[in-house]
Amino acid sequence: MTLVGLASKNPLKLAAALAGFQRMFAGGVFEVCALSVASAVAHQPRSDGETLRGATERAQHARAVLPDAEFWVGIEGGVEDQAGGMAAFAWVVILSRDGRIGRGRSGAFFLPEAVAKLVRQGKELGEADDIVFSRANSKQEEGAIGLLTGNVLDRRQLYADAVILALVPFKNPELYGPA
Repeated sequence: MTLVGLASKNPLKLAAALAGFQRMFAGGVFEVCALSVASAVAHQPRSDGETLRGATERAQHARAVLPDAEFWVGIEGGVEDQAGGMAAFAWVVILSRDGRIGRGRSGAFFLPEAVAKLVRQGKELGEADDIVFSRANSKQEEGAIGLLTGNVLDRRQLYADAVILALVPFKNPELYGPA
């Protein structure tokens, strides 16, 4: 069994990390241990760079909390104002015991202005979604993408795909050089 330290106790992120590892390494047996760690960035990262830093910090903190794991995963959702409006996305950073690092970014989508306005006023995306869509705790369920697509795509799927992208160097170590 391969132990994976996940830098979050959010059950949605746990499911996404497990799904990503299982899809990328079919037949592998993984135990994902959810850890409470800090990201060292704002609760709602507001740029691509800040979001990547948050995912990196989370993975590093997970490694410090659970040093016996084979992998440590940081998942950070973020937003960024762009010419077309406010985009939402996530970064995933995976560290391995042998010193490799993998990074993957989810697809991005644009938020409705009613949600973006609340985020600009200081609300986290999940809180803004809950207000606009009259929900509670949507960030641990379908997330903004699920609310906007009628669950054709949900937050777990979006993050699982980013986990897969971050695992590419681990699936192809001969192409990425020594750790």
